Amino acid sequence: MGTKDYLLAQIRGGGTLTGGQQLKLCMMLSYPAIIAQVSSVLMQYIDTSMVGHLGAAAGASIGLVSTCMWLLMGFCGACGSGFSVQVAHLIGANDFKTAREVLRQALVSALCFSGAIAVLGMALAGPLPRWLGGTPEIIPDATKYFFIVSAFLPFMQLDWICASMLQVSGNMKVPSYLNIGMCLMDVCFNYLFIYVLDLGVVGAALGTGLAELITAMAMLYFLTVRSPELNLRQDKGSFKPTGKVIAKAAGIGGPMALQNVLIRGGYIASTVIVAPLGTIAIAANSFAITAESFCYMPGYGIADAATALVGQSVGAGRRELARRFAWITIGLGMGIMGLLAILMYAFAPEMMQMLSPDGEVISLGARVLRIEAFAELGYAASIVAYGVCVGAGDTKWPSVMNFTSMWIVRILPAIFLVKVYGLVGFWIAMAVELTFRGTIFLVRIARGKWLEAA
Repeated sequence: MGTKDYLLAQIRGGGTLTGGQQLKLCMMLSYPAIIAQVSSVLMQYIDTSMVGHLGAAAGASIGLVSTCMWLLMGFCGACGSGFSVQVAHLIGANDFKTAREVLRQALVSALCFSGAIAVLGMALAGPLPRWLGGTPEIIPDATKYFFIVSAFLPFMQLDWICASMLQVSGNMKVPSYLNIGMCLMDVCFNYLFIYVLDLGVVGAALGTGLAELITAMAMLYFLTVRSPELNLRQDKGSFKPTGKVIAKAAGIGGPMALQNVLIRGGYIASTVIVAPLGTIAIAANSFAITAESFCYMPGYGIADAATALVGQSVGAGRRELARRFAWITIGLGMGIMGLLAILMYAFAPEMMQMLSPDGEVISLGARVLRIEAFAELGYAASIVAYGVCVGAGDTKWPSVMNFTSMWIVRILPAIFLVKVYGLVGFWIAMAVELTFRGTIFLVRIARGKWLEAA
């Protein structure tokens, strides 16, 4: 038994873990998850860079619909979390048989759900760019991109839910390796479709979708055949969803889905606010968001580790241990993202140059990135603390907090700031909001309210 497996067994078996062992376990689970998140960012970066070099209009066409794409993906993520948190608690309680029963139901439920979301996305692909205020030059590519990415949503859902199940079981390495492979495939497929076959924006969507499809199949194989805890060959069971499991998944994932509507709705509102500023502003905003993701995605990797560790600790009935894991992971996330924020501030122009050859886009994008660098500590606290809350099954109030912060502290001030300062005003509002959000999440963790849901 390796060190990581031994330490996880100590959680489930009621053993004692020193502070050093807890930190070590956090880091052992975090670094593969960080690599997985960074590889995902690299894939976005590659897509955006390849398309960006086709011109500002091509980049703007993706940027216009990206927030709506995140909305659909967020529904899929909420669906997966409703089941994976249950599995984390069952593994913590050493009830592996029931965990596999939940897994079977999760696979069927998630695929049916994502299929419906995919149909909705494809149906909206035509009118959506016009609703968002897109200019005639970018609407055709935006429509095609949104349609194709929507069609691949079931495979993205399968990839995410399998990765999530592996992660809550303590296996961070397989999802990490497979996501790195997906990034490499994305490079190859994008080059083929965008440049060799000259498909432009459509090629970017096809390349990413095909990479997701292959990765999803590999992730499913490792989960259902190779995982020591969750492989489905160990026993037979029904794949038919039961009311009890669905109700519990809805209780956990429902608030997350509602939050997704409200938060992503905020992102869509942001797009509507930025769109009238013109093609340069839309492209700079989209590219800057992609560039910033290098800074914040490690936080999401640590949040994945936090969800697994807190989930298993709660399942084992060890609340004090869950509380300690919460603070260790939050501190780790803030430390790493704080260092990356310094690098982002220093190299903002170079990061933008990798995404666009347009001088105006580079200048404006670098300016807003440097504003955002000051908000990364607060952003880190909110990201990891939310992962902690999810691990405990506490999703209702954190969702309310995210919604309130987004709409009251970001969107409303941004409407007025944009009129005076343009895109810079929008990013000022964003930086203030993320700092506020991190602060209220730290207060919730300190008060211990998140453990009452467990």
